[in-house]
Amino acid sequence: MVDGFLNLYKPVHWTSHDCVAKVRRLLQQKKVGHGGTLDPAASGVLPMALGRATRLLQFLPSDKAYRAVIRLGMTTTTDDLEGDILQTTSAAHLSQADAIAPLADFIGTIEQLPPRYSAIQVQGQRLYDLARKGQDFDVPKRTVTVHHIEPITWQPGEFPELTIDITCGAGTYIRSIARDLGNKLGVGGTLAALERTKSSGFTLDSSLPLADLESQLQKGTYQPLPPEIALQHHPRIELSADWARRWQQGQKIPYKFREADLSCSYYQVYNPDQTFLGITAWAFIPDTDETRLLPKVVFMPPQT
Repeated sequence: MVDGFLNLYKPVHWTSHDCVAKVRRLLQQKKVGHGGTLDPAASGVLPMALGRATRLLQFLPSDKAYRAVIRLGMTTTTDDLEGDILQTTSAAHLSQADAIAPLADFIGTIEQLPPRYSAIQVQGQRLYDLARKGQDFDVPKRTVTVHHIEPITWQPGEFPELTIDITCGAGTYIRSIARDLGNKLGVGGTLAALERTKSSGFTLDSSLPLADLESQLQKGTYQPLPPEIALQHHPRIELSADWARRWQQGQKIPYKFREADLSCSYYQVYNPDQTFLGITAWAFIPDTDETRLLPKVVFMPPQT
């Protein structure tokens, strides 16, 4: 079985599930998962965990980055070009400065109304299923965080297009930003294209297209990314061989932290030869000054 991470480049018109199924077939193993669903109409970074690394997905960073093309003067049922056009309004009068001005309103912790065609569940049903059935329903608002928006290019015309780079927290819908920007400008807006440039710590420049993955597997040259690459945002702890074995057996072992280190929730655990063993949390023991390591995921089981 292959263990580790894969920074996959998801092509347009593939679902995240399609990519998982393809990688399973290529690797001939069932244990494959992904971190952060990407819409079929979008392309870009789709982090994948292989084998035992699927248990580590929960410890990857949640922030994401996108390059988005917003078409102004048009609204659709899905808030992107995959849906039916609801209305068109000439936006030829808009300048680049006009389009950029409202972007500041979308930065920070904001309340967002997700698209009606989205994977959010209401009473156990996906919104896109309810929308396709023509059912009447209210879309629940959500609070999301947008860290930064940078304008990149402007294409004037009757339906001008603004390209922006966005960094944001998990759960942010870029389609909603496109729709809401158009509403603020009074002409409507929809998402014309979307590429995810960063997700769970993986970046676009090192992502691997499916064709390249298949070629490397055929040549026998493919190597998964080791867990320590994906988890480098968590500090490292090195244990002696004896304590490492006890920790791998699930024991809550004593460990003396520096005061500054206690601000972290999780740590990577290594043995003296720098083999990655897993992820640990920590806790104070009541009525003592002792802290203990609490095994969360034992990636490398103890040798017998």
